[in-house]
Amino acid sequence: MGKDFPRTRQKNNIINQKQARMTHVNIAPRKLFFILFLLVLPVVIKAEQKELEEQLRKVIANKKAQIGIAVIINSKDTITINNDARYPMMSVFKLHQALAVADYCEKKGLSFDTPIYIRKADLKTDTYSPLRDLYPDGEISLPIKELLEYTLHLSDNNACDILFQQTGGTEATDHYIRSNLGMRHFAIKATEDEMHQDKNKCYQNWSTPLETARIIELLLNVRLFDDEYQGFIKTTMMSCETGKDRLARPLQGNKAIIGHKTGTGDRNDKGQIIGMNDVGFVYLPDGQSYTIAVFIKDSEESEAATARIIADISKTVYRHVTNNSHE
Repeated sequence: MGKDFPRTRQKNNIINQKQARMTHVNIAPRKLFFILFLLVLPVVIKAEQKELEEQLRKVIANKKAQIGIAVIINSKDTITINNDARYPMMSVFKLHQALAVADYCEKKGLSFDTPIYIRKADLKTDTYSPLRDLYPDGEISLPIKELLEYTLHLSDNNACDILFQQTGGTEATDHYIRSNLGMRHFAIKATEDEMHQDKNKCYQNWSTPLETARIIELLLNVRLFDDEYQGFIKTTMMSCETGKDRLARPLQGNKAIIGHKTGTGDRNDKGQIIGMNDVGFVYLPDGQSYTIAVFIKDSEESEAATARIIADISKTVYRHVTNNSHE
């Protein structure tokens, strides 16, 4: 997953030059220093993790919502806050679906270019759907990859349910994530249409922040299927058009690369936002990276204020990682 940025290559060249000049230096003091460095580094990293946790807790203090956070820095250092609750995923589960669709296609020997026929009846009129807006009469065939672009890029609800129909429903997606990826702290039981018809069913599709962050880590670091599928999912996440006021907001103009998937719910009977979420990965110009998952449940804040909480969390993590590089 690591990107070979020019700055990193330059740093490596400098290190190599220094090592060449130090060939005849007495090794013993250097070895002792290295041993001491290894002993001290875990303490330093643990302290930095504690520092980030404290900063994040300050960000979410006194907010009228239940907020869960998971951060995995450079695929190792992990911080979680309020990770024990079940957070409604809302459209974040379209990422889980995309992985299950890729597995389905690979096992069936299907390319992402394989067309799927879309009927007018598949295009529900009372839900968010750029697909329906563009093709209101249906009766067309679109390749699987275009439907995935609609789900991951635009979070289209009709495209999501069409893919469920073609690949075994929510049960198949839940089974893939549970059996193939080994995840347990989540559930996928309701389609987009079912959630729209009954808001309570939004709570049936849930995850802890860390479980979703772990899934993203697998997508980035483990070969799950052929790159035709896996590479496509990653690059499509990097062109996500939704939630620009959330994780992506503080990264604008920072030369960071973000891939993410959002989820947004309606208000429940108590007037609370059922869920507002953003999960994804960030590549930094210095070669560092991190995975982040933020779930907000039953928010009594406004939509704008709830999105700003996610943006503030994102800004806090970004500043922490860039200010604490050990490379």
